[in-house]
Amino acid sequence: MTPQEIEALFTRADGSFLCARWGRPIVPVVFGIEDATLPVVKGAIEAVVALAGHRMAETDPELGANLMVFFFRDWAELPQVPNLDRLVPGLAGLCTRLEAEGANQYRAFRFDPDGAIRAAFVFLRMDDHLSAVPAETLALAQAVQIILLWSDRAFAAGAPLVRAGEAVMLRPDIAALIRAAYDPVLSAVAQDRSHALRLAARQ
Repeated sequence: MTPQEIEALFTRADGSFLCARWGRPIVPVVFGIEDATLPVVKGAIEAVVALAGHRMAETDPELGANLMVFFFRDWAELPQVPNLDRLVPGLAGLCTRLEAEGANQYRAFRFDPDGAIRAAFVFLRMDDHLSAVPAETLALAQAVQIILLWSDRAFAAGAPLVRAGEAVMLRPDIAALIRAAYDPVLSAVAQDRSHALRLAARQ
């Protein structure tokens, strides 16, 4: 992947560049799925975290769980979740907007004082489209999209996954980029476009 291609993945619609990774171990919790599907979702998260060379933990000392994944049928369900509006300010208004837009997914991040990812919230409205996606594929796609703070339009032109025969796997160039972004020599947060050059050199 060229430095220009990498830069585009972290350049937001407003033209600003921002690349951030997790600064603490990831502690996931999943709501709204059957017990049989839970290992699939957590397995995908564990695989991407291992790929990055990052860590998982049993609990976050501050938040308990810092990666929350919600599966549901209607955006109106989320504001009914106790205390969720304290974790995601403006939740009711957000859900109203997403419902009006016909959105089926949304990701929100929280950050430590240094700008590293502190927590992430993944909301998946299981409409006909998402319901048709195999659980393994859906879980892997979400794990990839929370391991780094990608641009809001990073994967508009092409998904981070690729089909290999009957299996779906992470694109090799995206996998290499994730590993590079977690190089301990690099800062956890970068707002300078030259960071793309450093990532390209480490692929």
